[in-house]
Amino acid sequence: MYKHGLTLSLLATAIALSACGGDGERERQKESATDAAGGKGEVLIEEEYGSADPRASDTAGTAPASRSAQTAGRGSRSYPTQAFFGDSHVHTGWSADAGMDGAILTPEDAYRFALGEEVKSNSGMSAKLARPYDWFMITDHSDGMGVINELIDGNPEMMADATLKKWNEALNSGDEKKAAAAKSELIVMQSEGRLPKAVMDPKWMKSAWEKTVDAAEKYYKPGEFTTFIAYEWTVNADGGDNLHRNVIFRDDASKTRSLLPLTTFETQDPEKLWSWMKAYEDKTGGRVLAIPHNGNMSNGRMFEEKRFDGSPMTKEWAEMRARYEPLYEVTQIKGQSESHPSLSPEDEFADWDLWDRGNLILKPKPPGSLQYEYWRPALNAGMRLEDELGTNPFQYGANGATDAHTGLSTPDDDNFFGKFKTLEPSNKTRWDFPLLTGPTDSYMGWEMAASGSMGVWATENTREAIWDAMMRKETFATTGPRMTLRFFGGFDFSEEDTNGDLAKVGYVKGVPMGGKLKGGSENKRIKFLVAAMKDPEGANLDRIQIIKGWVDGKGKTHEKVFNVKWSGNRNMDAQGQIQHVGDTVDLKTAEYTNDIGDSQLIGYFEDKEFNPQHKAVYYVRVLQIPTPRWTLYDKVRNEIEMDKKVPMVQQERAFSSPIWYTP
Repeated sequence: MYKHGLTLSLLATAIALSACGGDGERERQKESATDAAGGKGEVLIEEEYGSADPRASDTAGTAPASRSAQTAGRGSRSYPTQAFFGDSHVHTGWSADAGMDGAILTPEDAYRFALGEEVKSNSGMSAKLARPYDWFMITDHSDGMGVINELIDGNPEMMADATLKKWNEALNSGDEKKAAAAKSELIVMQSEGRLPKAVMDPKWMKSAWEKTVDAAEKYYKPGEFTTFIAYEWTVNADGGDNLHRNVIFRDDASKTRSLLPLTTFETQDPEKLWSWMKAYEDKTGGRVLAIPHNGNMSNGRMFEEKRFDGSPMTKEWAEMRARYEPLYEVTQIKGQSESHPSLSPEDEFADWDLWDRGNLILKPKPPGSLQYEYWRPALNAGMRLEDELGTNPFQYGANGATDAHTGLSTPDDDNFFGKFKTLEPSNKTRWDFPLLTGPTDSYMGWEMAASGSMGVWATENTREAIWDAMMRKETFATTGPRMTLRFFGGFDFSEEDTNGDLAKVGYVKGVPMGGKLKGGSENKRIKFLVAAMKDPEGANLDRIQIIKGWVDGKGKTHEKVFNVKWSGNRNMDAQGQIQHVGDTVDLKTAEYTNDIGDSQLIGYFEDKEFNPQHKAVYYVRVLQIPTPRWTLYDKVRNEIEMDKKVPMVQQERAFSSPIWYTP
């Protein structure tokens, strides 16, 4: 019997993060495939593998030519056979809110931890990754960058302000509750535009940014460990409506070290961020993309169907959004943004990791706002808006990240270090400790999700190859486990294709996740190949599902969940449902067994409801068997009781980037 249980020691920590897609020792492989030219004019790709400059596509990010036209001269170029895992959203003690909460780890500490070196956590615990990441980035907030050390040290200019002096006293008091309260006050004041002027002075940023860039360059080892130069642009509009973006450069220090990141002190309008990104590219010849934060705390603004200032959307606005924002953060510590039970009532798995009570400062949600916060309805809305704007502004691939504010990226439940220093496992009752506090409500520690991570199908572990894969959306998000996921769409697949080299036939006959298909017919339905493999150090798989969205002839959007492949001998009923996989979790020991589920699932799906006249979007969701949540590990480890409302078991999952179909 294969058991999994507690691995965290309060004296020495081994964070078990699995290697990419298979055995941690397996070699990086490259294979070649010659694309079959001719007859593939209906299969579109965004960018060619190995392209030195992926700007060959138009401003909307869509290749203007067919796959056959683009690949006819490609010969035996490599396609990706390796998924590289990393975290695109990590803060250190250099972020103002993290530092206010007591975090002291630096970008160098975070990189060493991601590489598998042992570090001391912010609360003094030993922490070490059992399996390092392949790629990693620090995304400290641009707002207030460089401020926190000056504040803690009592910079005289800052101490002249009564609020900053109060925060200095809280941070140096040794009282974690006072520090956490100061952090929450900072977030509220930033959200409401009431920060003291001394905090907003850009002079503090220059040195901190240069050191951030230098750290990324120091730890970049092409082919072994990839770092990215990045930051987070932190818009909390209208009092806490979370519209954050992580800004990620393809370039090295020669292009990025001398710039100053954009702050919300200059603008809160995402359109002006895109203009800033374009100006950077025009000036330097470099490349930059942005990944929007999960939108579940935006109070309906992440996917609102108007511009930031309330004016109507335009073609240029849609093109800029599509060009600079290829991915969307579907899951992280502060819940998920795939969909919501009220939006997807027929989806039995939509009710998970919900943070739906308000925005970042717990300001209640306006009626009808939920549909403008979640990925699935946004994918549908984007297809509808394309008819109006000429470009789909919401054509987002899948991203998962942690948003850890400790410098420690730990999305595994059995070794979860929390979002803030005050929620590290040294706090034995962190489940009942306030994470975020607003004027009328709080999110408590138990509501944190130990999530997430992103797998990237790239030809090599380099900054350019991984960034290019992000731009073409050949990515998948997971809630933490390093399960691997393949997804191909086309018109010429057959069920027999699942028996051979699925990736090779997938690239030859169709498009991978992130790709586009065009021009089906009544006699030529869309078909898919999908494969998922368990995290080699984690739980077995329950099922593979394909989620479809489409726009009918009247412009109305729809969605449907299809069970495609599942473990065991369960049967699917007439409504397309299958019985629950079971549950082996022992609530007394926080152990589970892998004697249910399968280690690998491979499936073929033909959309028999396909209408060639309707735009459609498809993505894959893979579910694990039930496993212990971090709260159960804490309960058993610390021998404490928790409120009955606290979840103890979960089904972790992965999401592919979509494949889009256009008539």
